Amino acid sequence: MGCLQPFFFDGMADLFTLTQQALAGTDIELVDVERAPLGVLRIIIDHPQGVLIEHCEKVSRQLSYVYEVENVDYRRLEVGSPGVDRPLRQVSDFVRFMGERIEVKIKQPIDNQKVFVGRLGLATEGTVSSEGDKTFTVEFEAKKNDVRLIPFSFNDVERAKLSPVLDFKGKKR
Repeated sequence: MGCLQPFFFDGMADLFTLTQQALAGTDIELVDVERAPLGVLRIIIDHPQGVLIEHCEKVSRQLSYVYEVENVDYRRLEVGSPGVDRPLRQVSDFVRFMGERIEVKIKQPIDNQKVFVGRLGLATEGTVSSEGDKTFTVEFEAKKNDVRLIPFSFNDVERAKLSPVLDFKGKKR
């Protein structure tokens, strides 16, 4: 009988899956796992009511234990929220943030343009053969007072993120 060698996760897909499994059964959603310079392992989480410091602490404790048991190699673990420009990576993200302002980059240009910023909508209702076939729209202002609905499917997306309008002006005096 041979000696088992420790397995170090090299593949990000394996690490993402391991992390996702570790968070299964909680109300915390895994958004991303990123290896940063100097051995930093960055975990981005989300929560339906927003990410609180308590969520980060809980995930940090849980993952520290899981990563130790699974021999995941890292020097420092960072757990945080995705921020206001949260990436949209799954069909469920697009459904969850329906009606919000997004920036989407599609793979094939429409009228020589690939990046669109506008309000996210759903173009088709009803039964769809697969989640990737669901057709979304972005309400895009092509020119002043010229609003267009740009249709796209999840499979057409190269990258997408929330793109809220932030107002830092505050109260007038």
